[in-house]
Amino acid sequence: MKILHLVQCYTPAYRYGGPIKSVHELNKWLVRRGIEVAVYTTNIDGPYKLDVPLNQEVIIDGVKVYYFPIIFRPWQYSFSLHRALAKNLKYFDAVHITSVFLSASTLGAYYAKKFNKPYVISPRGSLMKEPLQKKSSLKKRIYISLFEKRNLKAADAIHFTVEAEKDEYLKAGLPLKKGIVIPNGLDLEEFKEITPSGAFRKKWNIDSQKKVVLFLSRLNWKKGLDTLIPAFAEVVEKEPKAILAIVGNDDEGYRKKVEFLISNFQLKDKVIFTGMLLGKDKLAAFRESDVFVLPSYAENFGMAVLEAMYLGLPVIITKNVGIAPSVSRGGAGIVVNKDEKEVSEAILKILNNPSLAKKMGQCGRQLVQKEFSPVSVAEKFVELYNEL
Repeated sequence: MKILHLVQCYTPAYRYGGPIKSVHELNKWLVRRGIEVAVYTTNIDGPYKLDVPLNQEVIIDGVKVYYFPIIFRPWQYSFSLHRALAKNLKYFDAVHITSVFLSASTLGAYYAKKFNKPYVISPRGSLMKEPLQKKSSLKKRIYISLFEKRNLKAADAIHFTVEAEKDEYLKAGLPLKKGIVIPNGLDLEEFKEITPSGAFRKKWNIDSQKKVVLFLSRLNWKKGLDTLIPAFAEVVEKEPKAILAIVGNDDEGYRKKVEFLISNFQLKDKVIFTGMLLGKDKLAAFRESDVFVLPSYAENFGMAVLEAMYLGLPVIITKNVGIAPSVSRGGAGIVVNKDEKEVSEAILKILNNPSLAKKMGQCGRQLVQKEFSPVSVAEKFVELYNEL
């Protein structure tokens, strides 16, 4: 079986967060399952461009990846990608589109219909309530009316990572021929790396007696830092040893707003910005922290939550994070409303109760191993592709 995965940005464009990681891991495990996967993508990387070979095959973990140069950023359009679709899409058995509001979904849907090929769209949370209302709401609704609704209506299936994403999609009144919920999988191979004990704390000059509250995600409005900062101010009043580590790249200049909040609550000596961490550095941050917090407005899944749980960290997330039901059911952390008081109380509860934190960490690791295996996730997609 030959699958074309059409996605606007791809590894190593990690600034775009969890989907970049989870999409490649899916493709990698599909290849291991015996599926021939080709990825058509662009060289976009935020305001920059990836330093990758263009218009040619690049093999990454067995996946054939083709990076095409972008020429129109607002729609993330690439003429050479457009031309490749027109020429080659007919040779694939099915098309998987991970994109909405951008050229990939419209062009992919057009040529799939032209060559009578089944296609799947993965919105990856972009059609959930909060993202639709918060940013460029009017433009998005106009785009949906003019283009995206047609793409969605003709799709043979819409893929959601959690039930909550599917529910919000239906409440938005968007067309659905077939909806399927398949979670992201977590590739455990990269977590086998051994990091030197204390490497993270040593690098960022964090005393061994400090209690580290870890936020690891893009610095973006929807990640809930406007709740976390004031909540952490309340934590510090009762637990002076607490330190907040903010790990992630600045998305669209949002860091300035976060720094303003930190200054306003007089927390400059209690907060550390590390920027984006990858590989061993990221693993060290997880392993040397005491609790992971992600108080998002909306999160269709939450890959960083999976990583934290697998590495034994108790997690605190809002009900708006897609895998919140799994976290609650598995006893892997505390699920709260997006409320400063609830977040601060949850942090203090874990910091002041080491036995509870340890138990939650153990439950989280077991949950990931049981429910989010990349092998089982890939198998579900194989079943979907075969059905289509």
